[in-house]
Amino acid sequence: MNATDRTPADLLRSALAADPARPLVTFYDDATGERAELSVATFANWVAKTANLLQDGLSAEPGDRVALLLPAHWQTAVWLLACSSVGVVADVAGTPAAADIVVSGPDTLDAARACSGERVALALRPLGGRFPQPPEGFSDYAVEVPGHGDRFAPYVPVDPEEPALIVAGREFSGAEVVERARAEAPALGLTGPGSRLLSGLPYDTWEGLDAGLYAPLATGGSVVLCRHLDRLGEDSLAKRVESERVTATAR
Repeated sequence: MNATDRTPADLLRSALAADPARPLVTFYDDATGERAELSVATFANWVAKTANLLQDGLSAEPGDRVALLLPAHWQTAVWLLACSSVGVVADVAGTPAAADIVVSGPDTLDAARACSGERVALALRPLGGRFPQPPEGFSDYAVEVPGHGDRFAPYVPVDPEEPALIVAGREFSGAEVVERARAEAPALGLTGPGSRLLSGLPYDTWEGLDAGLYAPLATGGSVVLCRHLDRLGEDSLAKRVESERVTATAR
């Protein structure tokens, strides 16, 4: 990866330039049987569209706080990188009442209504599907995002030293996210391009975000992100590790 990368969005741009076709995020939901695989190019396309939605559709500006009430999911990873692209603060499991924008999954809609700003709802259905009935007071991400552009340019350059992420009560700048992800990658078994980490950790801690997104991105590796991994037996897990060519695990 490029040593000059200072934000997670920079890491994604470098990954796109290096090898757009390689897998970046492979997602499993062991409660529904869903599997989704996103190449670097496909993931970056979703990030660009979501960043354009944030900047143009939701009028987000650098420094705004976006509460992400979302589980470990490939669409959550997209939102984290879109926030980095715009320069807004991704507040994972943050307090909606203190946020400028809230992004909610289907299980946290009631709590999300405490946000007085823009509210976005994700159905988290397979293939990025929409809600059968849009939740009252929310825009449906799956309805809104397709119309936005495939390329993104921030109106204001993102400052890597400004706050970018809040998780479990700790604040990180974009530069700190990149530096820490690089520093901690070897302990996760990520040794560089070709490394493939299976993570069953939730996204509500730094460790979960690092294993489930940032460290693989920072090292040119990829992640097999598993939600509800506790529902998978050991034999089935061993088969997944083999079939997905996993080189390390975080559980």
